[in-house]
Amino acid sequence: MRGGRECADAMTASEIDFEAEGLLKGLRGRRRRARRELLEELAREGFSLDELRQAVEEDRLALLPVERELAGGGARYSGNRIAELVGVDRDFLERQWRALGMALPDPDEPAYTEADLEAARRIARLLELGVPREGVIEVSRVLAIAMSQVAAANRLMVADALMQVGDTEVDVARRFEGAARTLTPMIDDALAYVFNLHLREQLRHDVIDVQQVAAGRLGRAEVTICFADVVGFTRLGESLPAEELGGVTERLAELAGEVAEPPVRLVKLIGDAAMLAGPARDVLDAALSLIEAAESDPGFPLMRAGLASGQALERGGDFYGRPVNLASRLTEIARPGSVLASAEVKEAAGEDVYRWSYARSRRLKGIEGSVDAYRCRREIPGDER
Repeated sequence: MRGGRECADAMTASEIDFEAEGLLKGLRGRRRRARRELLEELAREGFSLDELRQAVEEDRLALLPVERELAGGGARYSGNRIAELVGVDRDFLERQWRALGMALPDPDEPAYTEADLEAARRIARLLELGVPREGVIEVSRVLAIAMSQVAAANRLMVADALMQVGDTEVDVARRFEGAARTLTPMIDDALAYVFNLHLREQLRHDVIDVQQVAAGRLGRAEVTICFADVVGFTRLGESLPAEELGGVTERLAELAGEVAEPPVRLVKLIGDAAMLAGPARDVLDAALSLIEAAESDPGFPLMRAGLASGQALERGGDFYGRPVNLASRLTEIARPGSVLASAEVKEAAGEDVYRWSYARSRRLKGIEGSVDAYRCRREIPGDER
């Protein structure tokens, strides 16, 4: 049995002629022996001939052991059975699984694990506590995006660290399986720690006003939004090798993370741009620091930033509304190495430590009416310009 589930089409290693099945084709010597050893081991553990053949065709035979390790053991359940056990209708569970990015097998196929069952039980408890269904779906989508990025980063990091010149498939398989067994609990703890850290910081700076308390829910809130992007990134993409271009985006993430000190939040990174949110003065300081950091880094392109303040709706960890749209449009027209802000930002941030210059009234695509824009830089003692 593999993972507690019987495989009707499984054969013992001695019953499979791996060479006749074409599973050793093109391999010689040490690599051929390693392939046979791994095939025999996987067959003994319950992988079917069809699964082995497909893995060989897709060049992922060495990954089957780590897939098995991550899936865990125990019983297998169908979608219908999980819905029955947790008391939540299958249609909603399937919506939630789709939001997480899971493939949906036939409702009666025993394709789900004990971990899937426990996750469904957590969903049931959330619904019992009164958490709205749409809220569960929204959080699931956010988790899917974030965890996909976390998984990709960890996968590449581990692969780079563990793969060695001259490895065979069995070397890689055993090393990856051992790493998954060791690292997964550590990553679980790390994710819980980071989640708690960010939630605590956000709650520390949250404001719930009287109207929100009376309404019984959080709604729109006053916030300043900043977009900052790399100048000429599209041209760079045409001239730089992929590795160097990746270095630019990595450095952007590093710089944006450094300036986004609470109460400023780094909302997201979008290719060549970063989005920040928070109180006006704090976000403005962060934007200026980001532009200055890019200017002082000789190997990094210039950046530009646009800021706007106003009422925005926060959903799924992101913000929506006029200040978001306006900040994006201001970024598009900002000069390289400059910070361009709306009048609302200028008023909210004050003028005691900043030097403002009027950048005239603009009509911006998708923004109603004309917008007064102002360039901002730090007030430098003794600078009378």
